[in-house]
Amino acid sequence: MLHQPFVIPAILFMVLALPLILGLVPPNRGYGIRTPKTISTKECWYRANRFGGWVLLLASALYLVIAAAVPNPPPPSDSLPIWLLHLGVFLGALIASLLLIQRYIKRL
Repeated sequence: MLHQPFVIPAILFMVLALPLILGLVPPNRGYGIRTPKTISTKECWYRANRFGGWVLLLASALYLVIAAAVPNPPPPSDSLPIWLLHLGVFLGALIASLLLIQRYIKRL
């Protein structure tokens, strides 16, 4: 499964989401969901980052399910339509995650 085009970034996003979910990342300007609103209070920071961590974890898991269900053939027989499906699912889930996080922060 590691030869799938976006498995490593998806796993990386999952690993980076875990400390956010667990509330292990204090307010900072280098890691986490950083907006003027989330940096303004600790409560807002932890709530937004916990939500954002879950959303990114689920988006990555969705891609991994698609990667397992519709594997991209290894080189040299790459299939462009399947690769584009992988790209669409990976980027689509990531963009949807960012929009959900943005919407959540506006409601805080």
